[in-house]
Amino acid sequence: MSGAGDEPTGDAVPLVPMLDASLATLALSLLSAIGEGVGLATRGGRIIWDNAMLAGLSSAMRERISTQCRQFDKDHPLTPKSVKVPKGWLPPRSEQVLAEEDKFFELVVTPVSRATLDAIGPDVESWAECLVLVVRDVSAARRLQHRINAIDQAGSELLRFDTELMRKLNAVERLKHLEDKIVRFCRDLLHFDHFAIRLLDKATGKLELVLGCGLPSDYDSFAIRPALEGNGITGYVAASGRSYICTDTQGDKLYLPGVNDAKSSLTVPLRLQDQIIGVLNVESVQSKAFGDEERQLCEIFARYIAVSIHMLDLLVVERVTTNQAISGRVALELKEPLEDIAHEVEAMLIELGNQPAATPHLERINRDLVSIRARLQQCAAGPAGLLGVEQALHVHAVDPLIAGKRVLIADDESKIRTIIGKVLEQRGGVVVVVDSGERAIEALAAGDGEFDLVISDIRMPGANGYEVFSAAKKRKASLPVILMTGFGYDPSHSIVRASQEGLQRVLYKPFQVERLMDEVKKALA
Repeated sequence: MSGAGDEPTGDAVPLVPMLDASLATLALSLLSAIGEGVGLATRGGRIIWDNAMLAGLSSAMRERISTQCRQFDKDHPLTPKSVKVPKGWLPPRSEQVLAEEDKFFELVVTPVSRATLDAIGPDVESWAECLVLVVRDVSAARRLQHRINAIDQAGSELLRFDTELMRKLNAVERLKHLEDKIVRFCRDLLHFDHFAIRLLDKATGKLELVLGCGLPSDYDSFAIRPALEGNGITGYVAASGRSYICTDTQGDKLYLPGVNDAKSSLTVPLRLQDQIIGVLNVESVQSKAFGDEERQLCEIFARYIAVSIHMLDLLVVERVTTNQAISGRVALELKEPLEDIAHEVEAMLIELGNQPAATPHLERINRDLVSIRARLQQCAAGPAGLLGVEQALHVHAVDPLIAGKRVLIADDESKIRTIIGKVLEQRGGVVVVVDSGERAIEALAAGDGEFDLVISDIRMPGANGYEVFSAAKKRKASLPVILMTGFGYDPSHSIVRASQEGLQRVLYKPFQVERLMDEVKKALA
């Protein structure tokens, strides 16, 4: 390190003893300990004093600093002594970022201030020709900013939905499309190999596992709810809205078993405006694998995940709302002409009462009018409706594929489960009908006869469709399951989770009853 003991050469300005020796030693120690490069240089670019950090830079970097000093002298020439500096005048300064391989240094160059010169005294006027150098290693900040920019770009990609593609995909395929992106970005940008996304199901109050990567089969064995205690780190984060870094899974009382041999974890909330809609949890087999930088990046990406999932839900809600609006409008438009036809039929029945041959035809028209009104109501009912009910109920022929087969039907809509049960009975099936997911699970566990097929709605009180599916598979791995949902509305994302475990058949209400019968026969076959 060059310093006061060096012989001045060229344009160097000699340092003069200005302070008590002990204070000077302390000042030099402080300047070497601050973690930044500090030095003095002439306007010609010669560094006449530097602390340890500045002295430790490569000769190439020191030469670039000298070049910046010379450039500063060109841009901001020394003010002549005859010019009086206004009170409050601030000296000029330049700031540059100098790169060397994978390192970045921020250089600040400024002349010795007039206040400093005045404080030192009149005997050191030559110091006015000196430049103060401050060098900071900003490599870590630059790398963090680069990663943040990459996360922002990935987040924008999450929110970019191709209209034509989304139109062709159902709700499950849309979420799978989003899942593929999330998995790719988590691995490539955040280097997360094991992570899970749980969303809050408002109906049950549970944090349901929706997306996951690298998780063991028993990862979802806990029922987790937002709570500061008793529901692990995930429940704590969902309840508090604060991220949580677990540096040691063995010593953290909040930690619940997750990834095999996990030694540390990072959990951040999925926040949508002022609401917590879920949690992103990451685990590592390395201890202390996550710090503030990982937390910051994960929080940024989690915001994009929350918005993208919300956008997918809005697409489903929009479809439901649009269908109900259109169906209701059509029913309203047809109401008057249908009433006119009914009035005319009634008049004709009175007028042609003495012509028996005409009566059956008019009665047939009346039945068709009733049927039209009923079908309009079914369409207007939106996702709660079934189509083609009358035709299906008129079929009483026993189907050899359905005859004698035991079918469990679970739906909290009385009309839906009654219709499906009746249609299957008329075709030879033996049905057990329940009104909730919990009762479906109880029926599966009761052991009073094996079922050949399970048909379950997704959104039900007590237990959702995934839980019914899971219970069916635990009872009998080969037991076929058909899940139903309105327009793909799946707040617990049961379909995605069940699809990852072998679910093959999903029906989106309103559907044709005969379509269900086709799926039933495929499942039983």
